[in-house]
Amino acid sequence: MAAIKLRFLLVSFFTSIVGEAQYVMQDAGLIHYIDRRILSIEERLNKCNQDIMDYVEEFRELSKKMMSRLEGAIISKTELKNDLDHLLTRVERAQRDIDYFESTKESPDTCVEVGSDLLEQQLIEEEESKKKVQLMLNASCSYMVAGIKSLKIVKRSGDTHGSWLKDPGKNYQKIYFLSGIKNKTVMEFANIRTFAESGKKQSVRRVNLPFPWQGTGHVIYNGFLFYHRYGSLNEIIKFDIQQRNITDRMLLSGAGQTPAYDLYPATKIDLAVDELGLWAIHAEPDRKMVITKLSPETLAVEHTWDTSCKNQNAEAAFMMCGSLYVIYNSPGGGTSRIDCIYDILDTINTYEIPALRFPKRQASHSMVHYYSREKQLFAWDNGSQVIYKLTTQQKR
Repeated sequence: MAAIKLRFLLVSFFTSIVGEAQYVMQDAGLIHYIDRRILSIEERLNKCNQDIMDYVEEFRELSKKMMSRLEGAIISKTELKNDLDHLLTRVERAQRDIDYFESTKESPDTCVEVGSDLLEQQLIEEEESKKKVQLMLNASCSYMVAGIKSLKIVKRSGDTHGSWLKDPGKNYQKIYFLSGIKNKTVMEFANIRTFAESGKKQSVRRVNLPFPWQGTGHVIYNGFLFYHRYGSLNEIIKFDIQQRNITDRMLLSGAGQTPAYDLYPATKIDLAVDELGLWAIHAEPDRKMVITKLSPETLAVEHTWDTSCKNQNAEAAFMMCGSLYVIYNSPGGGTSRIDCIYDILDTINTYEIPALRFPKRQASHSMVHYYSREKQLFAWDNGSQVIYKLTTQQKR
């Protein structure tokens, strides 16, 4: 009887153990199932997050493209407007000429009298125009280049072509170094001595521009860098060199299609500074050079002159006292010379001036800028930064 009870107890005990084991196995399966579901949800969430990030990145790229196209459309619209204004001006001039010829045709008997009156009126208008220009520019300087008497090689550094600049607006001593015909890094030196000794690892301040420059025709004036933006036809940027931001920009109508200088076609627009302010030098498709007076504050066009100087075999030019001096050379290099001078006030008798020749040099200039304070020319000569001392005389 006792054995039967013991057997019953053992059966009950083992039955309970098996039941507990079954419950444990069921719980483990449930936990495993829950883990798999959680992992599946996490994978889906990760994929969803990745898809969102991809969509955001695609939207950013699309936004950049749209902004770039919008900016291009705005520039194209401005260029078109400037071209239309320029065309309208030419149409008005042509219409006036047509009206004049028709009037002379209708009155053959008074042709000579009308012609004399017209010539007299044109002379009066031309004289008034000169007076207006003189008042506008406050043209008080009355000297011109008489000779180029000395040469100093300051340093040999950078690319074959480039620019090195100093601010002529005030008594600034800093030197700015812009190497190459396409770049966006400006190197600033404390003075010309620091620049000349920069090979000794002197401290140099680097200024990165938002857009690269085109050619070598840049200037520093009153703390601002003015340059032709690379990739644009004729956009001029005004950049605050200390604050490192663009303060203004403009499109110079009629410029950019023809190189300013035949021997250095990378320079489409050559900016210059003299005693009268900021200028832009460029060329028309007929090879005639044009000078435009710009406001350094607003970049507005104040006046434009079509000169008699051609860009054929020209390598550089500079402005001095409202006169354009164009430097010519041979395509293979040689002695540079000033063969064409254009004075906006017509006070220089260019026929009595002999060709002004530069001292013997290495090759040819890719940049020449005039600095009125020292009566010097800064030039870039085949990778060398050189200074020419000028002698001057009164305009005739």
